Amino acid sequence: MHVIHLSAECYPAAKAGGLGDVVGALPKYLNQLGETCEVLLPKYQTHWLDTQEYEVVWESSAPLGHEYFGFKILKEKTDKLGFSLYVIDIPGRFDRPGIYIDPWSGHGYWDEFERALTFQIAALEWIKARDGLPDIIHCHDHHTGLVPFMMKECPRFESMKGIPSIITVHNAEYHGWVNSEKASLIPPFNPGSYGLLDWDGQLNPLASALKCSWLISTVSQSYMDELGFQSNGLEALFVQEKGKSKGIVNGIDSEVWNPATDSLLDINYTPRGVKGGKKKNKAVLIERFKLNPELPTVAFIGRLVREKGADLLPDLIKAFMHGEHKVNFVLLGTGDPSLHEIFARMQGDHFGFFDATLEYNEKLAHEIYAGADFVLMPSRVEPCGLNQMYAMRYGTIPIVRSVGGLKDTVKDIDEGEGYGIRFDEFNLQEAEHAIVRAIQLYQDKEKFSKVVSRIIKLDYSWNSSAKEYITMYNELIEKT
Repeated sequence: MHVIHLSAECYPAAKAGGLGDVVGALPKYLNQLGETCEVLLPKYQTHWLDTQEYEVVWESSAPLGHEYFGFKILKEKTDKLGFSLYVIDIPGRFDRPGIYIDPWSGHGYWDEFERALTFQIAALEWIKARDGLPDIIHCHDHHTGLVPFMMKECPRFESMKGIPSIITVHNAEYHGWVNSEKASLIPPFNPGSYGLLDWDGQLNPLASALKCSWLISTVSQSYMDELGFQSNGLEALFVQEKGKSKGIVNGIDSEVWNPATDSLLDINYTPRGVKGGKKKNKAVLIERFKLNPELPTVAFIGRLVREKGADLLPDLIKAFMHGEHKVNFVLLGTGDPSLHEIFARMQGDHFGFFDATLEYNEKLAHEIYAGADFVLMPSRVEPCGLNQMYAMRYGTIPIVRSVGGLKDTVKDIDEGEGYGIRFDEFNLQEAEHAIVRAIQLYQDKEKFSKVVSRIIKLDYSWNSSAKEYITMYNELIEKT
């Protein structure tokens, strides 16, 4: 079957979070299973996108309200990612630094809605003009949420009305909503169908996708269940559309995330050599951050935002710096400017026990996964989570809150054959207790070694999940 993925992110071309990792891996694994999957992405000014060779496959213009915008469809020549990558070049919209955030101001771009809409319109213009329509159009998050509506309600895209559309919700905290007047920018649609765009008096792209897509998928079954009572205002809609919803746990790209071959590591290691390999990588990490080599090292890698529980970290770290239980903390990430200031101050206050690198650094992330003993994920919301799977792939034990995909992928060490540490409530007391349990596990060298040996052998690759997607696609095609 022929599947086209529309996304705002795709690793390594453009990545801000887990969405990029998923879209950069799932199509590759689907293709390895015999399907034909392609990805359409905006042509940002990222280093990766700017250094590839392209061929122009189509050039046209399309309406945005009462005006027209020009665009080009460019194809990356080599298919080096394991699938055909097409980028849509829209002058004046994506030819600037940053994916969502203007690096100069630290805020989102003023024309965020127009950027997303022109990308979606251009994508549909090209798809309908190609020789042969795809079997499935797979949309990812609110940035592509108006595609199902336009396929269904815009006469301009009438020929695509019978193609099944899927919206995968990677993060329901963000809806892309704007003032309802922005609906005038969408190509003319059928009278009376504005209700499919509206939610609570606003134009809400994610809500529209939930209403108009043939199927809703999320990135874990537990997250699908949680959306009915925690989705930033869309709870009733998720309950209403539950009959066409399905949760499939994400996988990880086991070719990229492999400690035996990872080119971003200076010291590689296999599952058989995990004990020595991690010891050497930890020594490098300890030296880099000037930490105490006798203590267990707990790492946080990710966005410093509320949903990831990053606001809990300052008090949690301070509790151990001044308490009886000692531990090293390493932090890598960017996000809330106020948290940046706090962590910058803490580096001086807790030298030798805590260090923070407040930037996006892919190489350092890999090095931390390889060198840390534990990875902490105290998330308020975690649709699937990939960091816990990356960590286990490198023999690093996850400490997670029992929410969303973390609940589905991490089994507590107190359960039979468990391999992680879980806590339930989002509060300082439970997070502290989880860290204490990690310290106690670390001190029990025999048990700690067994858990490390167990987790590095777990299979969280895309192989199983990709097969579930194929089954889902086939079920939709049978309805056409």
